[in-house]
Amino acid sequence: MHHFIYKDNQLFCESVAIADIAEAVGTPFYLYSHATLTHHFNTFDKSFGELPHLTCFAVKSCSNLAILRLFSTLGGGADIVSGGELYRSMKAGIDPRRIIYSGVGKTEDELRYGLVSGILMFNIESEQELEKLQEIAREQEMVAPVSFRINPDVDPKTHAYISTGLAKNKFGIPIDQAEKIYLRAKEMEHIRILGVSCHIGSQLTDISPFTEALHKVKLFVNRLETLGISIDYLDLGGGLGVRYQDEKPPHPQEYARALSEEMEGLKCTLILEPGRVIVGNAGILVSQVIYTKRTQAKNFIIVDAAMNDLARPSLYDAHHDILPVIRKAGQAEEVLETADVVGPICETGDFLAKDRQVTVFEQGDLVAVMSSGAYGFTMSSNYNSRPRAAEVLVKDDQFFIIRNRENYETLIRDENIPDFLE
Repeated sequence: MHHFIYKDNQLFCESVAIADIAEAVGTPFYLYSHATLTHHFNTFDKSFGELPHLTCFAVKSCSNLAILRLFSTLGGGADIVSGGELYRSMKAGIDPRRIIYSGVGKTEDELRYGLVSGILMFNIESEQELEKLQEIAREQEMVAPVSFRINPDVDPKTHAYISTGLAKNKFGIPIDQAEKIYLRAKEMEHIRILGVSCHIGSQLTDISPFTEALHKVKLFVNRLETLGISIDYLDLGGGLGVRYQDEKPPHPQEYARALSEEMEGLKCTLILEPGRVIVGNAGILVSQVIYTKRTQAKNFIIVDAAMNDLARPSLYDAHHDILPVIRKAGQAEEVLETADVVGPICETGDFLAKDRQVTVFEQGDLVAVMSSGAYGFTMSSNYNSRPRAAEVLVKDDQFFIIRNRENYETLIRDENIPDFLE
């Protein structure tokens, strides 16, 4: 469910015409629906009913402060993978006791920052990371709460770049080596074992990999209990997919039901790290056609958004529906053509769609790149010295700029020319 709908041939976000936002803000910009974000979070969280659980939003998928604050008011926590995401989460008002720190390469400074901030738990991914955290906790005269991310060697059946649960992936500790590390941690004076963590991938549209991974983790938790290591939290990560094209992902209630059944007999709190399933279809990227170029070989729709704004098509060959913000009035049916929708960047890989049947766009038309709320702005860059886009949030009949558009001054703000070049 989302709140991007046509009214009289104009695309609206809730009760605001997107063309009106474009006129006020300029293009390109990311646009999020408050109603959709709220509905998706509540639907996911409440699907688990009375099962003890904590929903920690995956900050990497969409890290704007306003959106993090919204999820905080709905009772959410945060799954973070960097010191910057920890800083953002706390600035947004998320209780550090509802923050889980994941990531395979936490630095010494980041470990210390998480520890002194009082986060709920670190998801440790290697024995060396454990030793480093023990050292830092000793220096701080504190005890570090930890879970270990184990790699269950489960095929998530997703794109290779977003698969994280296979033995060949860099993430986690192989499940057959994890027992030794738990026993090592048990003897450490400044480490407190709280949980077991597992995350197998992103954009999963089948429940079976989740239940297979959970079954393996459950057996492992039971084994730890026999060794005198009690587990309070089981972090199953995120990864539930959304519809971009013709995918048929399970409803969160179906997902929750399957996990709840597999959790039977475990006396620990389930931690979930949804990202894409909450924000993916709650945001779009709005762009404007700069030029059109139609040749015998190819038709090109050249827009002012590019791969630096939305990397997913270039990176994953990902599909995003491309819709007109204003439909042509008076046409019995929409006129289509096969075209590439491309940006201004000097790379052949700069495209938002290739060989796609799209509306016959003309210069000046507004374009909506749908389902861009997850891994959209957060993966954007300043490549080709392009200022990053604005972010806008709509609530009912009002819109709010939640991130100002960058400009040329902000591009060079942190750069310095040394004196010898003056």
